[in-house]
Order: sequence, then structure tokens, then C-alpha cells
Amino acid sequence: MNLPGLLFGFGGTELIFIIFIVVLLFGADKVPEIARGLAKGIKTVKNATNDITTEITQSAEEQFDESGGKEIKENVKKVKEDIEDITGTIKRKKPF
Repeated sequence: MNLPGLLFGFGGTELIFIIFIVVLLFGADKVPEIARGLAKGIKTVKNATNDITTEITQSAEEQFDESGGKEIKENVKKVKEDIEDITGTIKRKKPF
């Protein structure tokens, strides 16, 4: 697997060229600061995304439980067991 090829579809040569241009534009001493700023921004977005996902999941679970979620879960479990009982006689054993 080619790691540079995974980054936005750029190959190794393209990445080296982009890094060279960045160093020319900003200077070697500014590149670490830029990288840190980008990393902090990405971390902030990732944390916000995780928080939103957690909030939505908790809200959905609360709504599900309030609207008779336990009853639905029991019905699904019963249907699943019925299907397993029926398919148990239909399943074939593997020869190996």
C-alpha cells in the first residue's frame, strides 16, 4: 500500500513538490508553526464531530426508549428466534 498515494490522491512526487513550494513561500522556520495550527484545527473539528455524534446517538436512544423501544426490541428478538428455529432445519452442514 502506498501511503503518499492515499493522501488526497497525490503521489510521492506531487507531495514533495507541494512541500517544496510551501517551504519556499513560508520559509523553513514557519512550516512547523503552520503544521501545528493545522493539527489543532483538525483536532478541533474531530472533537466537535465526535461530540455531535454522541449527542445525536444519545438523543435517538432516549427517543427510542420513550416510544416503546423495549417492546420493539422484544418483538425483534422474538422474530429473530423464530427465524433461527425455521432456518435451523434448512441449513446444510458444510462437508469440511
